[in-house]
Amino acid sequence: MLKGLDPILSPDLLATLRAMGHGDEIALVDGNYPGLEHGRRLVRLDGLPLIPVLNAILSILPIDDFVPEAIFRASVGGDPSGRLDPVHDEIVACCARHEPDRAVIPLAGPVFYDRVRAAHTIVQTSEPRLYGNVILRKGVIRP
Repeated sequence: MLKGLDPILSPDLLATLRAMGHGDEIALVDGNYPGLEHGRRLVRLDGLPLIPVLNAILSILPIDDFVPEAIFRASVGGDPSGRLDPVHDEIVACCARHEPDRAVIPLAGPVFYDRVRAAHTIVQTSEPRLYGNVILRKGVIRP
């Protein structure tokens, strides 16, 4: 245990977040997502739902402000203009608490999957809700 760090942030996850560079992306995915198949690196957080994991990561990860879009979510049925499920409302609310000036961008299924495959790391949660997936692009800490 460490002071000031959410205990959800496991040693493997902390090492991964620290190793990521500016512009690298990390995908947080639900329990149904094929994380092992799609990931170059996989960190498993079995037993944890998505939102507490997202909250813990956003408590220490700077989000990229060099680009107009840096936070992405899956969309229901692959339709980015379609409805938001409750998990998406929770993703948006969590991100707004940490990054109030950043929008959460919905991506179509194939575009989202391609972006996850290209991500630095996938964090596999046990989120049971479908489409409970989000991608974060790492920013910088300015001196």
